[in-house]
Amino acid sequence: MVLRKAGTAAAAAGVVTFGLLGLVTVGTFAASGTPQQSANRAALSPGTVPAAFQAPIQQWGALCPEISPPMLAAQLYQESGFDPKAQSGVGAQGMAQFMPDTWAAYGTDANGDGKKDVWDPLDAIASAATFDCALAKDVAKVPGDRQANLLAAYNAGPYAVTKYNGVPPYKETQGYVRNIQAMARSFTVPTAPVEVSGQSAAAIYFAQSKLGTPYLWGGEGLPSQNGRFDCSGLTQAAYASVGITLPRVANDQWYAGPHPSRDQLRPGDLVFWATDLNDPRSIHHVGIYVGGGYMINAPHTGAVIRYDKIDTREYIGATRVTSDGAQALPARNADGSVSAPSRPGSTTPTGSTSPTAATTPSAPVAPAALASPSNAATRPAAGPPAAAAPPAPTGPDPAGAGRLAARN
Repeated sequence: MVLRKAGTAAAAAGVVTFGLLGLVTVGTFAASGTPQQSANRAALSPGTVPAAFQAPIQQWGALCPEISPPMLAAQLYQESGFDPKAQSGVGAQGMAQFMPDTWAAYGTDANGDGKKDVWDPLDAIASAATFDCALAKDVAKVPGDRQANLLAAYNAGPYAVTKYNGVPPYKETQGYVRNIQAMARSFTVPTAPVEVSGQSAAAIYFAQSKLGTPYLWGGEGLPSQNGRFDCSGLTQAAYASVGITLPRVANDQWYAGPHPSRDQLRPGDLVFWATDLNDPRSIHHVGIYVGGGYMINAPHTGAVIRYDKIDTREYIGATRVTSDGAQALPARNADGSVSAPSRPGSTTPTGSTSPTAATTPSAPVAPAALASPSNAATRPAAGPPAAAAPPAPTGPDPAGAGRLAARN
């Protein structure tokens, strides 16, 4: 990642403290298979979703009260990184990573061309929302947070959620619920200030200690690299020094927390540059903001780690890093594809207790039918089969009965 237009090097302003930006997530209700528009539902934060997909995600994210546009965006990003051509080694296909059998049941023709095409991003977005809402209906009678129960059903199957009367005691499932709800904050327009993380000052201190170090493409500060960094290697190491693990590349670090506006930047925020300001997939550079319009960054080959101005043409925005946001991010494979995180988090199994949701939709009761009446015959059952109940499971359904996709 290279800073294409570096500003003039200068001494940075002192660290200023201020509030971190939070979010308000509001659910909406659609009485039919067509999503309804609503002024009070959670909006997508600018620059977090490729422009071509922003309107359909905003639209279909309102299909039922248990989902929201930011939550739907978080799922799609975790599954494929918004890549309509993504295909996993186990056969999951498209932006939403549907397995063929699941697509046959829930595929939706969203663009009206007469085909349900798993590779078409509009169809994939609509189908992901349709499947989510079908799962939400299956577990609608389970107490607790409705969105958390839906996400748990997506990961472990609706029977597990019904059996345990909430999010089941599987670390992977509890981690999935927590990660998607945490990642949804990065896709939500920030609306209210919260406390700044005390870790940001120490991350800046680490970066300052590397001033004058020569840039190295692919550098992570390893002894074999003579302690040199590239841009995202520096930011990754700076936050690793305070116990926060960021992904390796800049356009993945973009999703490690909420996105403050230019006038709300605070020291420690990550600042980013992109070739296309309407597409976060084109992000190519990152630095650490230090105040006064300056950042510390590793700019490009032939330069050293230094202070630079942030106000240049390709500036796309900033991220206020949070521990939860960073942990929720998927890994990137060697070929550049995104792989949903397999790490389950640190939650200990808790029986039938459902974790507190970070974002709880406020909406009426779910509709009696979702999207298409035919879904009722094909979506997973909400309770045990007619025969004797199977032995208690020890983890998520290995067949992925409640999953939209298989892990890469």
